[in-house]
Amino acid sequence: MATSVLTSPAPSYDVIVIGSGIGGLVTASQLAAKGAKVLVLERYLIPGGSGGSFTRDGYTFDVGASMIFGFGQKGHTNLLTRALADVGEVCDTIPDPAQLEYHLPGGLNVAVDRDYDSFVARLTALFPHEAQGIRAFYDTCWQVFKCLDAMPLLSLEDPAYLAKVFFKAPLACLGLARWLPVNVGDVARQHIRDQALLKFIDMECFCWSVMPADLTPMINAGMVFSDRHAGGINYPRGGVGVIAQKLVAGLERHGGAIRYKARVTKVLLEQGEAVGVELASGEQIRSRRVVSNATRWDTFAGTAGSAGTGSQPLVDAEHTPKSETTWRRRYKPSPSFLSLHLGVKADIVPAGFHCHHLLLEHWEAMEAEQGVVFVSMPTLLDPSLAPSGHHIVHAFTPSSIEAWQGLSPGQYAAKKQADANRLIQRLEAILPGLEGAISHRDVGTPRTHRRFLGRMGGSYGPIPSLRLPGLLPMPFNRTGLKGLYCVGDSCFPGQGLNAVAFSGFACAHRIGADLGLNPWALPA
Repeated sequence: MATSVLTSPAPSYDVIVIGSGIGGLVTASQLAAKGAKVLVLERYLIPGGSGGSFTRDGYTFDVGASMIFGFGQKGHTNLLTRALADVGEVCDTIPDPAQLEYHLPGGLNVAVDRDYDSFVARLTALFPHEAQGIRAFYDTCWQVFKCLDAMPLLSLEDPAYLAKVFFKAPLACLGLARWLPVNVGDVARQHIRDQALLKFIDMECFCWSVMPADLTPMINAGMVFSDRHAGGINYPRGGVGVIAQKLVAGLERHGGAIRYKARVTKVLLEQGEAVGVELASGEQIRSRRVVSNATRWDTFAGTAGSAGTGSQPLVDAEHTPKSETTWRRRYKPSPSFLSLHLGVKADIVPAGFHCHHLLLEHWEAMEAEQGVVFVSMPTLLDPSLAPSGHHIVHAFTPSSIEAWQGLSPGQYAAKKQADANRLIQRLEAILPGLEGAISHRDVGTPRTHRRFLGRMGGSYGPIPSLRLPGLLPMPFNRTGLKGLYCVGDSCFPGQGLNAVAFSGFACAHRIGADLGLNPWALPA
């Protein structure tokens, strides 16, 4: 139960951020750079959440995927580059010549080249009768991207920002407004008739949104389908966790602080306003503003509440705003993942093998339990992540927490072993000899993700529970409780490191406006 605070009358901090995922760290570091006194509270031992890394037996494994957007050098969509630069940091990155290679039913194999025209030519060669439609669809995605890339991406909740950015780029603002209520499937069908090609577009969306095209907002697709050719996919040397480490370094350089093994159990409220947090230890810390980088299910109570979280939500049912009930009707948690972190002998990897792959044997299994298989091999870009003569194979497939509940310890261990073996057998289709080349093996389940990431059911994030008009229903950073904000994939514009970085910029800007910290001029 959220309670009133009776201790220390003055807030200790301007802003407390609950959780050190990339969205939370961008929020915290941006606010620290503006002069706010910021504290980040992280329940685990390292920063980054699903954007972190861990080491085992000489291997540096990424917790999540290693297909990273946002490290471009031009425009405004290079949000990771900008977030780091704003606090005096930079990541050394390695360009990937391809986003990923698809291995799809019916022998449909497509590699997405970094060069846009090469990708279009490759896809057109497979669907020559749809040459005009392919070009028209992906060119439309570029229109969306150019609107985004023409303006600093800050808080759409700030009228002053909206006025300034409209004055700076009126056509881009109008173009963006046009695409806000639109989903990808509607646009794809305007230009394409071939059902196999439309299924490919579904998979193009699913590979990062875990949704088919009809449920994927066009704004997000415009960013992803174009930025992979503009800024490109770039891997941070040393592992994805380096991004979080550098954001923490920048936060601390600007006077902010982070505490690990500090699990927040509730948001403290006075007269309906967030005034601080309470830790599992009972310690209470006051602040002028509170930001939750937890999912909305872990932040607020509700009928779809915290089942599967392993902990109570930060705000009890009595104080949960009615707007959160509406949000829960519109969105549901996506599945978590069964993850394999493998160390393998390098000699099984063919020359010219791409870093990222997606495997699906049957179209009807796309949204099924353990249907699509995602593969990352970051050592093809950065060999220092593994011992000499070895590579990393990180494979993961969507899996629901429900499939792992109600098991005895023995049943759980047996299911982990059986499901991991089955996944390895599927990977033999693209890496023959894999099973005999494994020298290290870690298996993670939705229960693992829930435990270490503190996310309800280990979910990847919210997905629409019904067909929605693009991004219009996605909430921004302010909540129905004064002084409490949300950031991360439960907020506009959704999942992905670059998307949650966008959310972090927006949240920091909105709080900066509320605290009178923002500069008058927009970023260059």
